[in-house]
Order: sequence, then structure tokens, then C-alpha cells
Amino acid sequence: MADTMGHSATATRNTKLALGFCLLAIAPQIFELIWSIGTIFGWGTGRGPAMVVTSHATALLAGAPSAIFGSLGGGAKKVSSEVLLALIYSYPLFVVAILTLFMTIRSAQDYVGGIVLMAVALFALWASSDLQGMRGFSFGAGTAPRMFGGLLVALSAGIALTGLLTEGAPLSHYAWRGPLFVVAAILFFALAIRPLGLVVTAFLSFMIAATGSNETRWLEAAIVGACLTVGCAILFPYVLGLPMPMFPRFLIQ
Repeated sequence: MADTMGHSATATRNTKLALGFCLLAIAPQIFELIWSIGTIFGWGTGRGPAMVVTSHATALLAGAPSAIFGSLGGGAKKVSSEVLLALIYSYPLFVVAILTLFMTIRSAQDYVGGIVLMAVALFALWASSDLQGMRGFSFGAGTAPRMFGGLLVALSAGIALTGLLTEGAPLSHYAWRGPLFVVAAILFFALAIRPLGLVVTAFLSFMIAATGSNETRWLEAAIVGACLTVGCAILFPYVLGLPMPMFPRFLIQ
């Protein structure tokens, strides 16, 4: 009786995790749908909700399978961004969700954390898929993102595998503060890099991300942020040769 109840509880937890991973697999599509609702009220520009739903549903249900079978048949053609998102991001997470139903998870904390990191890495690989890669020994704009994304996929798979093979902590209560400020830092960097330049934006983005922990020591955070900013100021424009503005636009003008 106890074994049966234990198995049922495990199956229930795995079902919840699988459903959560399915939701994670279509999170970018849901985000774009929510963003597109603003176009109805004139907030921003872009595709409307109906077009977003139609394009992503078509990509998930028809475009991605036809691209897979077309590649197996030897036919190579350019695919849309929605199809690439389904192939690189959504489909692998759907596969993980299905496999999760049949797995015995020994450390839910490690397993879920590894899968979430894998989702971040897959999204980064999709986002950098249209950027220029290596040309001989010359780095392209997409070389570093794809390199780090592939490395993160391997590391996150190792973390998830640890959750399957070794006993560990159960899934703990989720804290929103850290992810909230990290996402805020990423959005700030994306919006401020052109008007404020790399130096100011990189430092402020790091400080925003540091706010996500209540254990932050601000003097140490400022020193580390300054060092990382100097590193970025050397790496991106000089080592990678990326045309990024260094200083605020009003200072240059």
C-alpha cells in the first residue's frame, strides 16, 4: 500500500513537472502574444495577436515537422524565425517534458534547475542563430553567444543528470527577487546600450542584477562591476570587433 501511494505521489509530481516544462517550451510564444496585445491599444508596433498565434501555431504544428523531414530528405531551404524557435527551443523542451513522465527524479532541485538553465541556453542559441559565425580565425557576432550557449547546454544537462542519479533536496520554494532583477538588468542593457553606451550600461546592469540578492555588499559589487565593465569595454569592441557605442550619446555629440 505504501509503495503504491509513493508511486502515485511520484507520478503526480512528475506530471506537474512535465506540464511545467511544456509551459516553459512555449514561454517565448506566450510572451510575444502578451506583447502583441499592446498593439491593439496602439502601444508599440509589431504583429497583432491573431498573426502571432497563427504564425507560431503553424510553425509548431506544420513548419517545424516539414523542416525536419525536408532536411532528412536532403532538401535545404531557409526557414522562418518561428520555425527555428520551435526546432531549437520548443521541441527539445517538449521531449524533456515527455521523458520526465517516465523518470525517477532523486533530486528535484538539481533536475528542475538544470532544465531551466537548459531552456535559457537553447533560447540564446535561437536568438543568435541569425548572427554571423566564424570566418577562418575571425570571430563573428554570433560566435561567442553560440559558444557560451552550447557550453551552458552541456553543463545544464550535467546538472539535470545529477538530479536523476543522486539523492538531493526536493524542490524548494521559488523566490522571485533574483530572477526579477536579473531580467530587469537584461532589459535595461538592451534598451540603454545605444543611448548610454557600453561603459555606463554594463556597470548599471550589473548593479541592477546585484540587487537581486539581499546578501549583496555594495562596495564589493561596485568593484566587481567596474572590473567586468573594463573587461567588456576591451572584449567587445577590440577583441571581437563589434561596433558598440562606448560612451553616452550626449557626451559624444
